[in-house]
This record gives sequence, structure tokens and C-alpha cells, in this order.
Amino acid sequence: MTSMVVMETGRFLISTDRSKLDLEVIHRFLASSYWAAGIQRATVVRSIENSLCFGVYDNANQIGFARVISDFATYAYIADVFILEPYRERGLGKELMASIIAHPDLQGLRRWSLGTRDAQGLYAQFGFKPVVNTPARTVMEIVEPGIYSRS
Repeated sequence: MTSMVVMETGRFLISTDRSKLDLEVIHRFLASSYWAAGIQRATVVRSIENSLCFGVYDNANQIGFARVISDFATYAYIADVFILEPYRERGLGKELMASIIAHPDLQGLRRWSLGTRDAQGLYAQFGFKPVVNTPARTVMEIVEPGIYSRS
């Protein structure tokens, strides 16, 4: 996998460098989230070890996160996406998603998927469409069925 700085503008940085990840910030947020309430720190650590992770930083402070679970050939699932409350409404979630979609190790995939309860508008900007829509959760996907015949 490629370790790289994905986006840097002013004081904000999006990076896949694992050494920058602040496990305390990530665990604290996820443990209080609607999708991972009460998650154990050891589970968060294991999930990070087995995913391509994106950290969002304000100088040295982690303010956002996302991880991608993938075979890096055909499929990717985007999980645990967040920007801390004081940093929302600045376009950082959109920059994070753009960085994920553009990552060189995630090109040529046939299918992307994710689940959300409240961010359908953000993901729709990147081509995700609902495939399951309930009050509790919307599952969204990007499907490229003919991608292999185009190369």
C-alpha cells in the first residue's frame, strides 16, 4: 500500500501515514458514535491494523478519520468516517472523501459501498446511490459493472 500525504491546504492535512493516527481521539469518537457505541479500544486497534486509514489533522491534532476495507482489486467498503464537531461545515468531510476516492491503491474498483444514517448528501456528491434505505441506515454503493472491459 502507498503511504502518502493526500491533501494539504493551509493548516489542514489528510494523510494515510499510520504513525500520525491518534488512537485516543479515534477510539473516543467511535465509542460514542451511533454506529460503534461502546466499541473496545482493542477492536479499534485491530480494525485500523487491517484497513487503509485516512487521518485529518489541524497541525498536529487529529480532527477526522476514515478507513477503507478493501481487496485493492475489486471492492472497497468505507467505514468510520468522522470530522470532530468544531471542524464541521468547513468542507473537510468532502476533502476526506475526495482523497479516499482518488487514492492510487483504490483505482479501478468494481464496487464501493458504505452505510450511513445522516450523510447521504455528502456521499451522493461522489456517485454513491442508495441500495437499502431504512430510518436506521442507508446502504450506498458505486457500481462499475463494465470497468474491466474498459481497460
